[in-house]
Amino acid sequence: MTEVSSLLTWQNADGGWGYNRGGSSTEPTTFALLALSVAGCGPTVPVERALLWLRASQRDDGGWPPCRAVDQSTWVTALPMILPKMMRAGLRVDRAKEWVLSQQGRESTRRERFRSFLLGAPNPLDTSQEGWPFYPDTAAWVAPTAFAILGLERFRSDVRAQSRCRLGRAFLLSRMCGDGGWNHGSSRALGYDLNSYPETTGLALLALHGVQNVAMERSLTRAAEQSEQCQPEEARCWLHLGLLAHRRPVFANTETFRPPRSVMELALTTLAQAAANGNNIFVDLDENT
Repeated sequence: MTEVSSLLTWQNADGGWGYNRGGSSTEPTTFALLALSVAGCGPTVPVERALLWLRASQRDDGGWPPCRAVDQSTWVTALPMILPKMMRAGLRVDRAKEWVLSQQGRESTRRERFRSFLLGAPNPLDTSQEGWPFYPDTAAWVAPTAFAILGLERFRSDVRAQSRCRLGRAFLLSRMCGDGGWNHGSSRALGYDLNSYPETTGLALLALHGVQNVAMERSLTRAAEQSEQCQPEEARCWLHLGLLAHRRPVFANTETFRPPRSVMELALTTLAQAAANGNNIFVDLDENT
């Protein structure tokens, strides 16, 4: 595959990937590994080098920073948890799971809810559902919540992990915009309904695979509409992955396609193509041991 060859040429000397040709970061490195996995790359030298980079980047608390220059674990901790079991074997994914389970949006904590009660300014959003933030002790958002769900789903025998997945899905459903899609965080601001975005809509649908209700039908219709109009490659790939996770067909307008121009575009294009061929790595769960 052309995408895989390009990915391999963009691998850094330290084994990781940058978003383009810069320094290695956790997010593009993990997505490159996911893409190599669906392309059939087994324990090859490039894969082993990338896993070594991830292993060395994992912090003592079990989490991962966005890059080694950041001295803090963040939302990207959920990403290596999504890797296939063979790739996860050398990583401390149990520690990563515990770190993810320890996180929640600040607005859902007892302290913050009690503070709002004392101030007489209750949050207009439903704060009973626990989403995940980008950084510890900040508000929950759609993207980190979706990735946390996808990572924790791998631990099917862990009752706590599956309980948090249910709360996370409820969080996503409570943040659905009026048009059926998802914005980055809230569905309303300053008393006005917010428009949804294609990338967050596709990602939320991916994390909500298996959920079936009337609201989801509206979301799938909205995603199909966005898919026909969407120009950015990453956003279109997320929409396709989300639609395919619900067994909905996708129709690619090849006239608007252009060669991927970043590691994330290369990886997501590969992942979306594999999903169209029946291999959606995000929802085809394998048992964590």
